Amino acid sequence: MRTLTRLVGSPAATLRGVAGLVATLSLGACSNGGNDFFIDGGQTEVPFQELVDQGVTRYLDLYSPSSTSQSGNVISHQFGAGDGPLCLTGKPYTMATRDEGSEDLMIFLQGGGACWFDLCAATTESGPGIPEVGLLSQDPAVSPLAGVSTVYLPYCDGGLFASDADVDSDDDGTADRFHRGLHNLSAGLDVAVRAFPAPRRIVRVGVSAGGYGTLFALPIVRQLYPGVPIEVVNDSGIGINRPSDPAFNQQIIDYWNISSFFPASCAECDVQGSSAGIINWQLAQDPDVRLGMLSHTQDFTIGTFFLGIGGPAFEAILRPTLAEVEAAYPERMRSFVRAGTTHTFLVGDLEIAVEGVTVADWVGSMIDGPADSWQSVSE
Repeated sequence: MRTLTRLVGSPAATLRGVAGLVATLSLGACSNGGNDFFIDGGQTEVPFQELVDQGVTRYLDLYSPSSTSQSGNVISHQFGAGDGPLCLTGKPYTMATRDEGSEDLMIFLQGGGACWFDLCAATTESGPGIPEVGLLSQDPAVSPLAGVSTVYLPYCDGGLFASDADVDSDDDGTADRFHRGLHNLSAGLDVAVRAFPAPRRIVRVGVSAGGYGTLFALPIVRQLYPGVPIEVVNDSGIGINRPSDPAFNQQIIDYWNISSFFPASCAECDVQGSSAGIINWQLAQDPDVRLGMLSHTQDFTIGTFFLGIGGPAFEAILRPTLAEVEAAYPERMRSFVRAGTTHTFLVGDLEIAVEGVTVADWVGSMIDGPADSWQSVSE
């Protein structure tokens, strides 16, 4: 099995493209002509510049939809074939936007499995529209985010929205797996910034693989929306890997070609580091980000099926990881932990409760406050 990795575009060209895109935005953050922005009256470095230098924004401002279709206030945007956005088996990538005229913007990353060298169980296509389920519902009696304009990014690359490798899985000389998550993510976020150039606030939601994707997407979203507060709601994609198997973790990174997402300066962010390492690094980079993390204690889908470490081992990593991040950033991180082996919350029943707090109320408290009403809950 061979991985056929493409290297597209020079770093200088990529940075020029990003700079040009950012310069068009009027978001309350003004450039001083260098690598700093003036945000809220003070000067700060642009967050995640190290990852930009490593190439995570290399596909921004490259792709436009080949076709669009509209149903009500939902517009579906389809991207064609070739070297750009694609689903795992080569089908076109489609994402959608829903303009509610709100000041806030939800960017929703859907889940759907994963695919690598010795296991492949992932969604392989994306359809039009936005599903009316859970947090995506337009019914305010169901979702605390009903009425918020939405960018919906389906998942179909098998590589957590970060992958960038075409793979010949059967060694016949022709690529048959198209792990193009970074292309899909970048193209979808370009649509987002064109449709919603100046939101007051961004709520970035990810479920399962999309939860992992929220970690990869954050530095890219920040480049497109400098200075805009970002609320990250990560459902069942905490970032846990196989802590005792760094060789496996490195194989995944190499297979998907995602090393550019791991900052070279962060010793705790490598394959042997704590699962909290990359999360803490991101929060340290960007003071305008808050993070809510949801998980079941012994999530079977992640802990047993994909990682193969089992429920108890998963829980033994989960709890210390959440505690470490919250201890480091007590004003900006909270968790919702429910006992059991079930997987995900936000595309299902939002009335599930822990310590008497429902998922809907917990997310609503995070988004709309008051601040002291948003607290970690656990079984």
